[in-house]
Amino acid sequence: MSDDMAGAAPAHLRVRRALLWLIFYAVIVAVIVFWPQPFFSLLDPWIRTATAGFPGLTLVRVEFAANVGMFVPLGIFLAVLLPRRRYLVAPIGFLTTVMIESVQGIFLSHRSATAADVIANTAGACVGLLIVEIIDAVRRRAYPPTR
Repeated sequence: MSDDMAGAAPAHLRVRRALLWLIFYAVIVAVIVFWPQPFFSLLDPWIRTATAGFPGLTLVRVEFAANVGMFVPLGIFLAVLLPRRRYLVAPIGFLTTVMIESVQGIFLSHRSATAADVIANTAGACVGLLIVEIIDAVRRRAYPPTR
């Protein structure tokens, strides 16, 4: 992606901004995933009420979708921070999730480590990567590099 595209910030400012947002995001995720009680238990009554009118929408499906959504920003930030090594986004997302699930399973007695969470979180990181790739492709078509 060319730095002289209309409206694009210089590369070092984009990286700094992405890094700051990544740190902010990481703190929020850490609070959610390392909270002693499952975070969804706080929202359980509301979710049950909201899903009551939708037979296919279950608490398990809502939690899975939330886990995907929670890791989309990780994929976005990593794709911005690693523009030439984007192939690392999925493995980093996977390893991050395995670490989180391991800590939950070993140290947090009221939390459970599940393969479904690993799949959902890794998928979320991949969705974030896909979003950045699509935006970059659109920008390349709109602003072809000048030589």
